[in-house]
Amino acid sequence: MFNLTLGAPMRNSISQLKVQCRRVRFTHRHHHWCVKRTIDYGCSVICQRGFTLVELVMTMVIVGILAAVVAPRFFDANVFQSRGFSDQVQASLRYAQKIAIAQRRFVCVAFTATTVSLSTGATAVCVTPLPSLTGSGNYVITAPANITISSFPATLNFNGLGRPNAPTTVVTGGATITVEAETGYVYQ
Repeated sequence: MFNLTLGAPMRNSISQLKVQCRRVRFTHRHHHWCVKRTIDYGCSVICQRGFTLVELVMTMVIVGILAAVVAPRFFDANVFQSRGFSDQVQASLRYAQKIAIAQRRFVCVAFTATTVSLSTGATAVCVTPLPSLTGSGNYVITAPANITISSFPATLNFNGLGRPNAPTTVVTGGATITVEAETGYVYQ
């Protein structure tokens, strides 16, 4: 429409310039690129974009609160290691049940305060260690430092149908893992 800038030569009369300024202000305020804050200087319209000081300070306060609450959790490795070991124990119990069903044999789970190992046999007394998933050695998972299995059964085995010898609860790192009696379902 009109191209008015400060310092441009005036070729029109003062009254025509005022009419043009009103039109420029009116049209620029309704364009999408000038919706934010508008400051009028004479006949030119300068659109300012950005954040107010209040918006910036509030953002910094929220980020500070989040950093104070969330950051300590990321730096405490024991929480992650404990949860990871609990998940490994749960996966091992599920794996033992699946192997028992697939091979139609007993699979025994032996617990110590820091390890879980699996073995197979034709009876509830298992003597053959189950090979590890990598193929080297026996299937044994070991707890990371400072993490123990605080409560575990004396004996746990799954028969050829996947049923455990008794309902079982294993507590490791604050997580309770339960094995149901009839179905052998393993959950936290």
